[in-house]
Amino acid sequence: MSSKSNVLIAIPAYNEEECIESTVNELRSVASGFDFIIINDGSRDRTGEICGSLSCKVITMPINCGLTVGFQTAARYAIDHGYDYMIQFDADGQHRPEYIAALVEKAETSGSDIVIGSRFLTVRKDKSMRMIGSRMITVLIKMLTGRRISDPTSGFRLFSSSVLKEYYYDNTLNPEPESIALFLKQGYLVSEVQVSMRERQGGESYLNPVKSIQYMLRVFATLLVVQWFR
Repeated sequence: MSSKSNVLIAIPAYNEEECIESTVNELRSVASGFDFIIINDGSRDRTGEICGSLSCKVITMPINCGLTVGFQTAARYAIDHGYDYMIQFDADGQHRPEYIAALVEKAETSGSDIVIGSRFLTVRKDKSMRMIGSRMITVLIKMLTGRRISDPTSGFRLFSSSVLKEYYYDNTLNPEPESIALFLKQGYLVSEVQVSMRERQGGESYLNPVKSIQYMLRVFATLLVVQWFR
């Protein structure tokens, strides 16, 4: 069984001055003992200053590099420092730290390589455009891999060191549904744990309605391309 010290929580943050302090304080209160690191992705606000005042471990990117590069950076840090697992955890307050232990327990008891914190494992999706898109991605992954992932766009996920090594050496991989589908086809075990999430606790999401549709279309296209060529 892994101890808390063998689990790294990676928190990507871009212009999260409104949320980062409360996120860190809640994490320290509810999930004390787990190591965490913030990937300050070229923030132009006070995110870096606040992290410094909280005495957080921080990797600061010189410019905004995007989620994929930030995730790859965190994965390399986790491998270089000998962690067994890394958990991707949002800085905006949507993810709830009380579920972190459940993700770790699921990985340890089932031998899963990836554990997704799912909003919809036991809860039905609503009929919004975003959820219709999520349903379509679920169906497409099922068609391509034979496995049903109820919440393929969840950003609350645990990765084992074996998967993190893939990110370490292959910079074409991203923390998106198409990579999850690829790992499924390669024989990695992916599980889900039911969680609940909150609305963003401050600031603004980059995913407005137009960008949400663009995101879904990109995921559909890359799922098909990734499965065809890889």
